[in-house]
Amino acid sequence: MSASKSRDKVGRLGAKGAAAIRIALEETDMEPDLEVVQIRPGESFAAWSHGYPYRTVRWHFHPEYELHQVAATKGRYFVGDFIGEFEPGNLVLTGPNLPHNWVSDVPKNMVVPLRCRIIQFSECFISGATTALPELAALSPVLESSRRGVLFSRETSHEIAPLMVEMMGAQGVRRIELFMSIAGLLSRAKGSRMLASASYLPDPSGYMSVGINRALAFIRENLTQPFGEAKLAAIAGQSTSGFSRAFRQHTGMSLVQYVKRLRINLACQILMSDEQASITGICYEVGYNNVSNFNRQFLAEKGMTPSRFRRLLLDNGHAAKKDKTTKSSQGGARQYHLDPRVNGRAAHEGPRDEVLR
Repeated sequence: MSASKSRDKVGRLGAKGAAAIRIALEETDMEPDLEVVQIRPGESFAAWSHGYPYRTVRWHFHPEYELHQVAATKGRYFVGDFIGEFEPGNLVLTGPNLPHNWVSDVPKNMVVPLRCRIIQFSECFISGATTALPELAALSPVLESSRRGVLFSRETSHEIAPLMVEMMGAQGVRRIELFMSIAGLLSRAKGSRMLASASYLPDPSGYMSVGINRALAFIRENLTQPFGEAKLAAIAGQSTSGFSRAFRQHTGMSLVQYVKRLRINLACQILMSDEQASITGICYEVGYNNVSNFNRQFLAEKGMTPSRFRRLLLDNGHAAKKDKTTKSSQGGARQYHLDPRVNGRAAHEGPRDEVLR
């Protein structure tokens, strides 16, 4: 469906829906933001989930392919020049640099803990995998179609859903097994359709001409290395003070807070995927050079220390194994969420800025 046809749809959505679409249309007339996708060294792809609202819920693009499955809420989604309505089970594959966004219809100030599950992988990864495993060439037509965005059928989404759920916590070879199973289902999918019009062409070089996006790309490639605001300002072609104001307006936070959040999120990914990695090793791997500072920043961001975060993960895993082996019929098990806000304890706010090293 073209953007013009999508705009004609506004009249059938009622006042609330029309207002939301107008706001989103104004956003899609702007240059999309670059999302910094974190694929940890030693892993082939990123697999993660998020709630709503969330920092990536905006008109954005990235060089990676993205398989996006909605777990909760209804609303409108935007892929290139396509606008449509989604509900739980919506399964879409977007290709490299194709702008996209999902906007949920929820009451103001409502927080949804789990909105969608996502797998992101690079062209380099899938190209190398296809070279090593020629059978993966069966996925090539789907990948080519994804450059316009591909919406899969309810049946395909239903088949893939349990694999996506397991993927979120999978480790080691099991991640590859699940990825291949998902790739097989996508390659054999029936009833899927492309979303953006054939005439729609993403312009990543144009998007990257925006100074802030050039700076974000640099952060993406050098997240674990030391750098400063002056260097990023030069990359963006702005003065340091001008860049600082523009960055805060663009991301809603200071540069130090933004980088800290990315580094701590990367640390969480490592803690969740590698039980053998030491806290000290993780500290240096994500870009910190002082364990005490790393622990302090982790506590400020997550409301708990890295060691407690790991203990809760292990306790959760042991509890899950125990439930499977005992096959207990009792319900109402105690739940503990890694988001401290769910447990009635807010994370520390307003952390002091630190040097990015």
